[in-house]
Amino acid sequence: MPLKPAVKLNTGAEMPTLGLGTWRSAPGEVEKAVEIALKAGYKSIDTAAAYGNEGEVGEGIKASGVPRESFFLTTKLNNTDHRIAPQALESSLRKLNTTYLDLCPQRLMHWPAPMKPQPEGGADKEWDWKNTWKTMEKIYKEHPDKVKAIGVSNVSVEFMEELLTVAEVVPAVNQIELHPSCNQAELVEFCSSKGISITAYSPLGSQDSPLHENPVVQKIAERHGVSTANVLVSLQANKPNVTVLAKSVTPERVIANLKLIELDASEVEELSSLEKTIPFRVCKPWWTGWGHIGFPDCRAEKSKS
Repeated sequence: MPLKPAVKLNTGAEMPTLGLGTWRSAPGEVEKAVEIALKAGYKSIDTAAAYGNEGEVGEGIKASGVPRESFFLTTKLNNTDHRIAPQALESSLRKLNTTYLDLCPQRLMHWPAPMKPQPEGGADKEWDWKNTWKTMEKIYKEHPDKVKAIGVSNVSVEFMEELLTVAEVVPAVNQIELHPSCNQAELVEFCSSKGISITAYSPLGSQDSPLHENPVVQKIAERHGVSTANVLVSLQANKPNVTVLAKSVTPERVIANLKLIELDASEVEELSSLEKTIPFRVCKPWWTGWGHIGFPDCRAEKSKS
């Protein structure tokens, strides 16, 4: 299947197919990873307020010497900041040492699950996450100099349908977990039908993923003379309307992950079929206190418990 260098968002902007993800990157490692990635040719960097590393990402951008206008920068609104989206945006811009964000559903609303700040914590059931989106729309319309696009993350079909009934601005992106054991095909198809692009996170199945040891993945990697990581990242890059985040802080792997390969239709099908035998989701929503938030597999899991 043909690889594409970028995906055109509903704003008209071109989002690079491959980006560097920074989730679970330890303090002190992110800055160098971002610097190396940008110098090596990455054109998209992804972070989040919840990762606690926006400052380091900003330092890495500065150290790279790469002009800000030459790459895509995405961050995400923390669950505990749903009530203060404007202030949270300013905080992110300051930490990232940038004047604008390319994608910021007020920085990609990280989860449709408002939570109370610590020390109280827990779900903020008195706040409707769709109100947060309305605030994000207002920021987007009033501050095009600061926010070039807005989107969401971890939003199911059920919740997206709810959002689209009140949205004046259709999300540009829905960032979701995608790998051979979690294809979320219905969600991907639904978003595409509404003009919403997909960004795949955890394409390897996250840390210590069994997918690296899977015979199907290994066979395809050997056939193309690449690593299993290259195959798993490339799977998402071969899909229409999908961009993908490759995460590493090891310099060699950051650079190695740049290699994308074209997969034929049979290879894409073979990899996608792994969900039938080894299904799993890494990022489950239980910790938010908002239940399954519309994801069918999470709903089924809850009903069995």
